[in-house]
Amino acid sequence: MATDGRLAFYKENQFPNLLATGYRITSPITPAYNCFAWAAEQNDRWWNPLEPTNPYYWIDGVSAELTIAAFIQAYATFGYVPCEDATLETGFDKIALYAKSDGEVTHAARQLPNGKWMSKLGRWEDIEHELEELCGEFYGTVQQVLKRSRQE
Repeated sequence: MATDGRLAFYKENQFPNLLATGYRITSPITPAYNCFAWAAEQNDRWWNPLEPTNPYYWIDGVSAELTIAAFIQAYATFGYVPCEDATLETGFDKIALYAKSDGEVTHAARQLPNGKWMSKLGRWEDIEHELEELCGEFYGTVQQVLKRSRQE
């Protein structure tokens, strides 16, 4: 569990499930990239389909909207396809897309080889966590999981 004072308190209030099984901070705070870029293993840009110009980025040819369909199309450019569930599968990378009840995509997490998930929390740190720990009012729930053959 994080112990970095006011910031930890804020995160843990936004994501109360983080306290249930704990989480681990894996990087310092940075505004250089966000969860959508991080899920695609990019840490040098901030993906934003609603503002796809500098300093933000969006995939050329992909609908500029916060929908599951648009994100499926965006991650397809990295070899990801929709799959049935978030179960760890040997030889595959997975991304989970979180969305609110209205379908607006709010977050993406990347599965680690150990089965845990890694997320970039906005401008905050990257964290290692359980998939359901970020579900709630702020991000909604996991609405789609994508996978691709592991790039080694």
